[in-house]
Amino acid sequence: MYSVMAQRVQRLSLFVSSTPLTTRYLCSITNLQSQPSPSSKYDDVQRIFRIITTSPDPQSLKHSLRNSQITFSNDLIDRVLKRARFSHSNPLSALEFYKFTSRGKGFFHTPFSFDNMLYVLGRNRKFEEMWELLLETKKKDQSLITPRTVQVVLARIAKVCSVRQTVESFKRFKRLVLKFDVDCYNALFRTLSQEKSMSDARNVYHALKHEFRPNLHTFNILLAGWRSPEEAEAFFGEMRDMGVKPDLVSYNCLVDVCCKGRELQKAYALIDKMRDEGIDLDVITYTSLIGGLGLAGQPDKAREVLKEMREYGCYPDVAAYNAVIRNFCIAKRLGDAYSLMEEMVEKGLSPNATTFNVILRSLYWANDLRSSWSLYLRMKEMGCLPNTQSCMFLIRLIRRQENADLALELWNDMIDKGFGAYTLVSDVLFDLLCDVGKLEEAERCFLQMLEKGQKPSQVSFRRIKVLMELAGKHDALANLSEKMSAFGSAIHTRKSYVDELDTPISDIMI
Repeated sequence: MYSVMAQRVQRLSLFVSSTPLTTRYLCSITNLQSQPSPSSKYDDVQRIFRIITTSPDPQSLKHSLRNSQITFSNDLIDRVLKRARFSHSNPLSALEFYKFTSRGKGFFHTPFSFDNMLYVLGRNRKFEEMWELLLETKKKDQSLITPRTVQVVLARIAKVCSVRQTVESFKRFKRLVLKFDVDCYNALFRTLSQEKSMSDARNVYHALKHEFRPNLHTFNILLAGWRSPEEAEAFFGEMRDMGVKPDLVSYNCLVDVCCKGRELQKAYALIDKMRDEGIDLDVITYTSLIGGLGLAGQPDKAREVLKEMREYGCYPDVAAYNAVIRNFCIAKRLGDAYSLMEEMVEKGLSPNATTFNVILRSLYWANDLRSSWSLYLRMKEMGCLPNTQSCMFLIRLIRRQENADLALELWNDMIDKGFGAYTLVSDVLFDLLCDVGKLEEAERCFLQMLEKGQKPSQVSFRRIKVLMELAGKHDALANLSEKMSAFGSAIHTRKSYVDELDTPISDIMI
């Protein structure tokens, strides 16, 4: 809800390793030249990423990489794999690039590259390759396998497997992680709480708690997401009974559950208790309170909290403003929502994709394409790249009003700047283009997607195939079929973004 959970998870992140980044990561590649300029680094990332996405087979990929005359530094590899992660590129091509760069004498990947590679494989359900990479890494550099790695892998598994299978996968890490301690257990509980349910996380905790000694982070993870304040308070008591002293994060969890349950009096009582114990409220505390006031139908009072924060020396961040903007969108007061976004900019804060998505959702339900497109143009002016949800709000609204020109403009921006999920957006795009008879444009977009290393869905391909057969474009169809066959079996895509569009803003937790 209102980004509080996301911030809390970030606060509790396990993105640490017991092994520091020593000079071996900075000097893994011999013959390093002087530091290239930022523009040169960007160009190199673009060139390598294009090689990864366009090479038809592993041999061609390796040949192109050898002939590129690019120096593969750790920083460059980090950037390329990050691009591969967020651009949904072919996982096996990315893995081939990762293995190619790791063959250099004395070379060691960074934890960032390693975890990103595992994420790409897991997201595409390449679990066999993922475990093979883990075993290879254990032999070469076991220190790369950290609690963060455990969480990355388990999160991908938990998305498609049962709780039991996730726990079994967790136990396999006992033979992989250099130091299998409470941080690894915390990674499991955090994964279950995010990908399954808090109930699952707590049940597994009670089943495994005899194997380790819980710490403050353990309880803070498990405190999040309670549905009733009474249950959360009982667990809070268990925490105290074990001699674990609650901190700011612990209290924030309780405040959050009270606000979600619209029990604002309890929330305010907890805030008073925090102050009595000398615990300063942070932006997460206030953001929870803002969200609770919004649920209670008090958006103006929530806005006043922004002023109160400053009086206590706690300055609102983007998430706090997003929570207030969401409240006004629920109340259908878009004018106030827009004014708050302007206030953010005046205060030196940059609205993010969530800020725009909150408003885009309201405009989507109001069927207001003109305002939605104006907001999208504002995003581009401010340098804020839309995410998949932003693109889906826009493309589905465009499809509803059959505006092919705007659909193509959005698609061209996605291709040029590399944002959004191509498969989800393309399904709607191709449906629209075929309906309005723009077959040439559909073919061009289809080829652009294939050049990006993305496989269109079989539904879209069949739709275009039928129209091309009717139009007698047999050579062009043969070309598309050949390029599609290079991808092999279909890769399943998430539908959560599509499902969320069908939920009114008042029912969405941001």
